[in-house]
Amino acid sequence: MGHTAIPVLETDRLVLRAPEPQDYPDFKATFASYRSRFMGGPLNAYETWMLYAAEIGHWAIRGFGMWMVHLKGSGETVGMAGGWFPAKWPEREIAWIIWPDKAGKGFALEATHRVRRHFFDDQGWDTAVSYIDPKNLDSIRLAERLGARKDADAASIDGSDAVYRHPAPSELRGTQLAHGIDMEIANFQDPLFKPKGWAID
Repeated sequence: MGHTAIPVLETDRLVLRAPEPQDYPDFKATFASYRSRFMGGPLNAYETWMLYAAEIGHWAIRGFGMWMVHLKGSGETVGMAGGWFPAKWPEREIAWIIWPDKAGKGFALEATHRVRRHFFDDQGWDTAVSYIDPKNLDSIRLAERLGARKDADAASIDGSDAVYRHPAPSELRGTQLAHGIDMEIANFQDPLFKPKGWAID
């Protein structure tokens, strides 16, 4: 799959594009930080470079991958979301990470909901999981807000991660779950809405 074939996805606030060389500094800063502790980090400069090269190469090998998440208007990157299925992964994963200074604004929810819809509706996936460190409570809460549930029978990567299975496509079309996700995203998109508490990315 050529680089030019990578689709561009949009939401009301976000544009999801293929990872580009100019996006690397933000990626490097995040994976060198404590924010990446549940994704194998913090990484040194060589490890971060190799992982970013893998992010780009994954698209060519698998035909899908992780998008860079940009704000509409400014074009600023706020994180990544998409599909991940490297060697020895039991199943295709839906994954996300938000840059440390962009957390708490609902970007992970909005971007991940969009990429999941693309994989299910446009790519024909019938299932997907997210592999989450049991100590990563923020990501567990996000997975649950997306309707994912812990699948104790599913194979994990190395026995130390929890497997959260996303709802089947039929559970996300015109259902109460889908409406609830859309409503939560709309609340973040509306600057006049003042929710109590903090968003969990």
